[in-house]
Parts: sequence; C-alpha cells; structure tokens
Amino acid sequence: MDKRPERRRAAVKGRYAVAPARLAAALITVLAVTACSGGVDGTPGSSGTRDPLFPRLGNDGYDVQHYSLDLDYDPASGHLKGGATIVARAVKNLSSFDLDFAGMDVQEATVDSRPAAVNRAGDELTLRPHHELAEGQTFTAYVRYSGSPKTITDPDGSLEGWLKSPDGGVLALGEPTGSMAWFPSNNHPRDKATYDIKVTVPDGLQVVSNGELTGKVSNGGRTSFSWRTTQPMATYLATVAIGPYEIDDKGMTKSRIPIYTGVNPRVKKQTAAVVAQLPDMLAWEEQNFGPYPFSSTGVIVAPEKSSGYALETQNRPVLPLDHFDASTLVHELAHQWFGDSVTPATWRDMWLNEGFAQYTEWLWSEDHGGPSAQRLFDQEYAKDGGDEIWAFPPAQPPTAAEVSARPVYVRGAMVVHKLRQAVGEQKFHALLRDWVRVHRYGNASTADFTRFADEEAGRSLAASVWDTWLYGDGKPDSP
Repeated sequence: MDKRPERRRAAVKGRYAVAPARLAAALITVLAVTACSGGVDGTPGSSGTRDPLFPRLGNDGYDVQHYSLDLDYDPASGHLKGGATIVARAVKNLSSFDLDFAGMDVQEATVDSRPAAVNRAGDELTLRPHHELAEGQTFTAYVRYSGSPKTITDPDGSLEGWLKSPDGGVLALGEPTGSMAWFPSNNHPRDKATYDIKVTVPDGLQVVSNGELTGKVSNGGRTSFSWRTTQPMATYLATVAIGPYEIDDKGMTKSRIPIYTGVNPRVKKQTAAVVAQLPDMLAWEEQNFGPYPFSSTGVIVAPEKSSGYALETQNRPVLPLDHFDASTLVHELAHQWFGDSVTPATWRDMWLNEGFAQYTEWLWSEDHGGPSAQRLFDQEYAKDGGDEIWAFPPAQPPTAAEVSARPVYVRGAMVVHKLRQAVGEQKFHALLRDWVRVHRYGNASTADFTRFADEEAGRSLAASVWDTWLYGDGKPDSP
C-alpha cells in the first residue's frame, strides 16, 4: 500500500479497532433452525482474533481453505447480488462461528447444504449450523446476499470497501478492513485462502481481479468474468475492478510469468511509459528478492480520484492516475514478496510490508541513477526530533490510527538500511532472498523476522539495530 502522507493523506484505520456501541444491540435472528449437537461439545467461535490493533476482525475457530464468490453487479442502480461459498476447517469444536460482513442483506445461509441460523450484530455475521462442527472437520458454508455495498470512509477521507469510480465503474479494495463490504469472510491477514471470483456485469464493461482469467461468457446482454487465484491470498488483498478497461494479456516477464494489465482508457496515454517498464522492474526485483512468487502479474491503472492511494492487491496492484509513477509501481510490486507472499501475522507487523517496500524504492533509486539509499537515509535522519517519523517505533504503532503512518514506512525503511549496514552487502541480499523463500505463502511476525535476521547474521543485532531503530522511542542519537 502507498498511503504515505508526504504523497497522499495517511489512512486513519481506527474504525474497527474498538466495537462501536451499536454492536451491543441485541442479535436479530433472520433465520432460525434448531441446532443439534451431533455428539460434539462445541463452543461459539470468537468474534475476533484479538489482533492488537483490530481485535474484532477475524475468527480463531476455523481456517478458510477456499472462497468461491459469485457476484452480479448493476452499475445503474449500484445493486450487488452475491453468493459466497466458503470451504473451511474447524480448528476447535464449534457450535457457531462468525464471519466479518458489513452491510447488505442476507437471504440464505447454509452449512454443509443444511439451513443455518443467521444472526447479525453490526459487522459480525454469526452462523449456527444444524450440527455442531468437530475440531479438524472440513465444512462448507454458503451465504446468499444482496444490497448496495458499503464504501467505508475513514475520518481523514481515505476510502476502502466498494468504491465507485468517476466513470461509473467500481474498485473493490480492502486494506485493512474493506473486503467485508463486498463478501463475508474471516477478515484477518493470518487466514489466507485460494479464490474463485466470478463477476457478471453489463456488456461493454471489463472485470479485472486477482489471479488468472479462466472464463468469459456473454449471455443476454451481460458478461461473466471468472478469475482464479491458486496461491494463498489474504482477504485484504482481494480486488475487483469494473469499468471500461483496455486489456493487454499478451505480455510476459523475462522469467516467463504472464502479464495481464487493465488500463482505463482515460489514463492510458499518461501512464503507458511507466506500464511498459513493468517487465524490467520485475526482473530487477527478482534479482534482489528471488523468484516472483505468483503465477501471473500485471497492474490495474484506474482513473484519478478512484481511491486516493495505491494498493498491492495480489498479482496486479491497483494504481489510480493521481498516485501513479514509476517509484510507486516499484513499491507495490515489491509487496508481492513483502506482504502478499509473506503476510504479516498481525496488523502491528505492518512495517514488514511497508518498510521493505519503501526501502525497495530506495534501492531502485540507487540502481537507476537517483540518490543512493544512504543519501535518502541521511535526508530522513536530518529531520528534527519532533518530526512525525520519530513519533513511535515502526514495530509498535500504538493504535489502528497509525497503521499507515510515516514511522511504519519511512522509519521502517531506515531499519532495513541499518540492517544492511550491520550485516554487509552479501549477507543482506542473501537474507532478503532467504526470508521470502522460507516464509513463502505464509505469515510472519516481527519477532520471527528479528530472530531470522540474527540467525542469518550469526549474532544478535539487538544493540545495533533492533533496540534503537525498530523498538526505540524518538530519534536515535546517532545515525
């Protein structure tokens, strides 16, 4: 993601950090059946994972394996009809479980093809299956829903969820909470899954999503686009872009990865030169980070004022015209390794995404005729001790409101630079490649990274890097 305040407003992501008072309202039952124990002593799944910044997101009672979404959108009315099939494995005995789902009406819910009781409380959707679920059991939940998806507006004006574009199209973006505006999910980064996303729209519009396009069928004035993601993906990285996009699916990276780009015709001329650099950018990043982790790549170039920020949606990041340049594209492509393939264990570990993507920009500058990483580091360090970058340690954003603040990005990049200095060039580049290889398609925490780096360095880096730059308060005394 690129919501750095020096280039755009920082996102204030506190909306779901504390449950609002309306969540204390009585549960409203829209469908009720008698639950049978089936001999299992089940308990309700939690209504959150107790994430340190977003405690109500996600559920610790099950692990989603696959989402299959069937969406039908009418741009004229803004109405969306959806069906979400969720294949999951219970990780404890469950009498019920929660999904994160904001707005829209639920018409039907089943678990293993039998009707399930449905309760709504704010953005929590609770399903009570006919038979309780045993630990280790794989089950299939289905939710049919409809309505006008929410655009979630943060206090600073940045948007997520289901965003209507100026040309009548849509961008569905989800970091950190917005995916629940358009499909029910276990909406936390640690629960990654594969996806099938089918979207039906009026003829003349295109639909671009994650993964690979597996089908395109027209019937009765409407066209269905089917997309498949076979590598694990966090919910916040799922996207749907609807609009009059011009599609280029003929490209290939130097390592033979297919390139699929969708560019809004209004912005094609202004962005063509940078889009053409994508194969070279990825070749350079593969040299630094190792093999590209996914089966396809590309970019979605949206009209200006579509979102207010760029986002590293898996396989093909979204960049609106007003936040489009080579440096930002390099940043979002770096996230395919740092954030998309290796995903943070909690939202407090966000610097593992943004600090490394920011530092990738510094490396790109260094290798392509711009200021060196050292010079860029020195420029940041020269800022007064009262500057925003010293407001808190990058590994410890104090609240959800700071998850995209400058210390996470800029001071996070400074941590990476100090690591580079501490271990030397050869070990530094080997460490980056080893980190994304060992944790490929998984989740990792800050503690995982510091332990890994210490092992790669052959000594503790606490005194030289972690204590001062990663966890220390204020501006360090020496650069």
